[in-house]
Amino acid sequence: MLLASLLFLITLIFIIWQPKGLQIGTTAIIGAITALLLGIVSVDDIWTVTDIVWDATLAFIGIIIFSMVLDEIGFFEWGAIKMAQFSKGDGHLMFVYTLLLGAFVSALFANDGAALILTPILLAKMRILKLNAKSILAFLLAGGFISDSASLPFVFSNLTNIVTANYFSIGFTEYLAQMFIPFVVSVFISILFLWLLLRKDIPKQIDVNLLPNANDVLKSKTLFLFSWFFLALLIAGYFMGDAYNLPISIFALGGGLIFLAISSYMNTVNPKEIMKNAPWQVVWFSIGLYIVVYGLKNAGLTDYLTVVLNELSTQGDVIAIVGTGFISAFLSAIMNNMPTIMIMDIALQDVGNQALAYANIIGCNLGPKMTPFGSLATLLWLHVLSQKGIKIGFWEYSKFGLTITPPVLLVVLLSLAYL
Repeated sequence: MLLASLLFLITLIFIIWQPKGLQIGTTAIIGAITALLLGIVSVDDIWTVTDIVWDATLAFIGIIIFSMVLDEIGFFEWGAIKMAQFSKGDGHLMFVYTLLLGAFVSALFANDGAALILTPILLAKMRILKLNAKSILAFLLAGGFISDSASLPFVFSNLTNIVTANYFSIGFTEYLAQMFIPFVVSVFISILFLWLLLRKDIPKQIDVNLLPNANDVLKSKTLFLFSWFFLALLIAGYFMGDAYNLPISIFALGGGLIFLAISSYMNTVNPKEIMKNAPWQVVWFSIGLYIVVYGLKNAGLTDYLTVVLNELSTQGDVIAIVGTGFISAFLSAIMNNMPTIMIMDIALQDVGNQALAYANIIGCNLGPKMTPFGSLATLLWLHVLSQKGIKIGFWEYSKFGLTITPPVLLVVLLSLAYL
């Protein structure tokens, strides 16, 4: 256990630190190779891990490619301007509408998509609107939080959702039916608590006339209108694929590539640039880090967790769901949600209560917000902000995360328990 834990800790430190531009995927693969050489994992384990994560990883790449094309044609910038204009200059309404936009993007384009694409757009618009530093930080912190707390409704809304749904053979429709109410509750309670916490930093009035006309930012109005139809068609495809038990990546990656081809044919985007800038490092990150984590499973960590989870399951559904969710949340905050989701899924396999799999997802989606290194989405979000000149310190972020996350998590878990 000591050797596996030490390797995982070193790998995670280098993923967070990224010394001299060392990319997260490269670090994870180095960690995986080291685990293999040290005998912590076997070649068979590598194939097992790849079988678990390939669908989630390819689906993520497809969703990001689709999102990048939409970003290129002005889809998200149009949405951000519209949300601001709908507020009619009321700062508090703009705060709520901005979070609703973030929830929409996170649900349909994954939490990482919201962090990568929506954050720089919102930051640019807030600077145009001449908001002060405190107000900008309030909007950014709230937007960063909603990107994870709203990533619950669809299997494709978060990598953790896909991994768990595949692991427990949960269908697209079944998953949506179970998680729709927790999603609605999560969005509502997140907005409420974020407003209560940050309301003093939200300006009462904002001059929205400083913003350009929403339609002027669109590169192609035809493609913009078609994108709504294509999005609806893609979601319908997910339901159809569920009926035939098809991997979700067929539609996510296939849809992203088809939309890229259509946009390229219409001379709206440069496909080479899109493919070049797609987050391919996430592929190596997912496989590599999961292999390192599988070493913890081999060392017996999941056995200890199974004992705890079995004991919780004897205490009734409410305690079991809340307890499982908070275990996942705190593990995610400490060791990142990507390894946590796998460890918890393996530990839950023999517990025999599928409701706890959903509690695990909720814990792994919201819990990471307690620390800056809890999720890939937060790491990407902080990286994007640092490139834009916005520095958020470890303690500043953690103070915010530890204040807002536990109460939101508790309410969302209770909504699952009392479904």
